[in-house]
Amino acid sequence: RYIEIADIKVTRDSMIAAYLLEPGRRNLSLDDLAMEVFGHRTVKFSEVMAQSNAKTFADVALQSATRYACEDADIALRLCEHFDGPLKDIGLDTLEREIEMPLLSVLARMECSGIRLDSDRLSIQSEEIGGKIEALRSQIFELSGQTFNLDSPKQLAKVLFEDLGLEPIKKTKTGASTDQQVLNALKHEHPVAGALLDYRQLVKLKNTYLDTLPTLVRPETQRIHTTFRQAVTATGRLSSSEPNLQNIPIRTPEGRRIREAFIPEPGNVLISADYSQIELRLLAHYARDEALLEAFRSHADVHRRTASEVFGIPESEVTDTQRRQAKSVNFGLMYGMSAFRLSNEIGVPQAEARLLISKYFQQYSGVRDYFDSAVETAQTEKQARTLFGRVRLLPQIGSSTFTIRQQNERLAINTPIQGSAADILKIAMNRLDNALRDFPTTKMLLTVHDELIFECPEDASETIANIVKTEMENAAELAVPLVVDVGVGGSWASIH
Repeated sequence: RYIEIADIKVTRDSMIAAYLLEPGRRNLSLDDLAMEVFGHRTVKFSEVMAQSNAKTFADVALQSATRYACEDADIALRLCEHFDGPLKDIGLDTLEREIEMPLLSVLARMECSGIRLDSDRLSIQSEEIGGKIEALRSQIFELSGQTFNLDSPKQLAKVLFEDLGLEPIKKTKTGASTDQQVLNALKHEHPVAGALLDYRQLVKLKNTYLDTLPTLVRPETQRIHTTFRQAVTATGRLSSSEPNLQNIPIRTPEGRRIREAFIPEPGNVLISADYSQIELRLLAHYARDEALLEAFRSHADVHRRTASEVFGIPESEVTDTQRRQAKSVNFGLMYGMSAFRLSNEIGVPQAEARLLISKYFQQYSGVRDYFDSAVETAQTEKQARTLFGRVRLLPQIGSSTFTIRQQNERLAINTPIQGSAADILKIAMNRLDNALRDFPTTKMLLTVHDELIFECPEDASETIANIVKTEMENAAELAVPLVVDVGVGGSWASIH
């Protein structure tokens, strides 16, 4: 039934239209749009339920249910007609018609498919993490010389700043802060801070994922079904909720192990296809910097190449530390990273971080020119656009307030890059949905940032992997090649 519904072709959607016109807008409900556009107050769902004293919509009186449903349909149609002109005027109609609308049914099929979850494996992990939490609890009590409620910020603040005599770093309305930033700063002052950070991380892992995900498995499918949200992020990226499967931590071994529980059906495998450094490739495309273009065209290790250029040494002599520093510069500058933040991230003095940035722009002058050009264009047009016409409004880019102006300038630089990456992924999803129609047992399951996850029969995995790689790498034509890393495995974790 779900798949039949997902196969219905949707040609217009009032929420998507409103979102494309104002991507930074938070409330896109039919009720709010009806009031704003037509000055019409719609009947609320809660009112319909209350009038009939109904527990479910099936219990609502027929006349009330009919009026409510017909009004929603009528308002949605009127809104689509209202937004039609502005979408064409701004040049968003092609994006709507060719990318966003086809994607609606693709996402519906993905939501219906879900992904199999090994709840027993998560239960085992939960027990193990529970043991580590208790060990950390004992360690914290020993280090602090007392027992207290670790989850009480007030009690923790007393232990840290009164009993142990540590210096408070920032204040809140209720007293000294004990947030992650504070504990990170204090961990060099006292070992209890580091233990507290580990404790909080494991508690969050256990409560948010290990103990919660199994409760979200649907009995009728034995799979977990997320909801993909198409009209949330200002850059055009898709998000996931109920549960958020895009936010499963991968920075720690314990976090990465959660992906072991995402598995295929017997006889099947999972395929992961991940765009390699797509935002850096888009930066090269926009900047047209010859050194950056050549690095990608020759399939070089771009971070090692950057380190070689910045430090003035052969690539063969670049150390892991230098490569890591170059990687932070490569990605950080796209997001407006300052010398102060870079110094904190890579652990060098601020003056050295400032020198690294200066050397980077000397070697990649085209990148500096692109940044300046992007800001100048946005100042004139009060907006930034992606390669495919998606718009992000920047009305405050000329603000007299430095922080607001600086934030808008960062968005002017990054929006074309991050937004174009989102568009390319969506184009790839639409292409793959069509390309895989001849393989009905293959399903697209998840999208996580620049990665797509598929499930297919094991004996078809090589064929499907080749199709996926080809379609994704040809989703757009850039000045540098798009590269997709593909892996096959018996769990989400084993693919990488």
